[in-house]
Amino acid sequence: MANIVSVSSNELGNRRQQLRRQRRQRLVQILWQGLAVSSLTGGVFWALNQPIWLIRQPEQVTIEGNQLLSDARIRDLLPLSYPQSLWQIQPQDLAKILESQGQIASATVTRELFPPRLTIKIQERRPVAIAQPSPTLTRRSDASGVGWLDANGGWIPLESYAKLERSRQLPSLKVIGNPDQYRPHWTQMYETLSRSPVVVYEINWQNPANLMITTEIGVVHLGAYSSQFTQQLRVLDQMRNLPEQVDLALVDYIDLQNPSSPVIQMLPEP
Repeated sequence: MANIVSVSSNELGNRRQQLRRQRRQRLVQILWQGLAVSSLTGGVFWALNQPIWLIRQPEQVTIEGNQLLSDARIRDLLPLSYPQSLWQIQPQDLAKILESQGQIASATVTRELFPPRLTIKIQERRPVAIAQPSPTLTRRSDASGVGWLDANGGWIPLESYAKLERSRQLPSLKVIGNPDQYRPHWTQMYETLSRSPVVVYEINWQNPANLMITTEIGVVHLGAYSSQFTQQLRVLDQMRNLPEQVDLALVDYIDLQNPSSPVIQMLPEP
């Protein structure tokens, strides 16, 4: 019985020593792991703050997808100061800032390491018409002034495209009136205009009860905008030979309020 007790005591002592060695080994492993992580973190932090990761000049910001806006114009919209660490720049924040501008519909910003630079891909809001408020609206303090319209009725500041060298790409169509009145109809209206062979130079929406358009044939009264706008343009297209029949200098306007029965209103005789 004494031998059994002695053996059990020796085994317990050996197990205690083994457990102590295991705990020391785990402690050493934890210390080495912590040291390795700290070293790695410090190394990464040191590497990220090296001068090679700096955006030093605007030319390191590459612009893609722009056709109307110049690269310099888009870079001016970015709240960047040079030099600036590439890692301090938040691409999503820059994209939101660009998209908040009237000229840009969508933007994607990515960071590139080799070489360090920013790549910005944008989709412009292409202007399709000049928006000019009516004279009564311009006298109000809340008038937005002259600007551009895109195909969806979005308003774009005039200065966004006013000084472009490629100004020949800008539209000549003019819309006069209160944007709050014609914007709900603008998308459908412009889609109809873009499909029509009739050249329209001006849309006067100052009187919603009588929409007037200036065309290659002359001034046309359409009445209130309605679903018959497409038919009105179709009838107007059929009247292209009007200059061969009537001296347009004597025509006041063409009345197409009833497209089934067009009326040519002549100027009063002197």
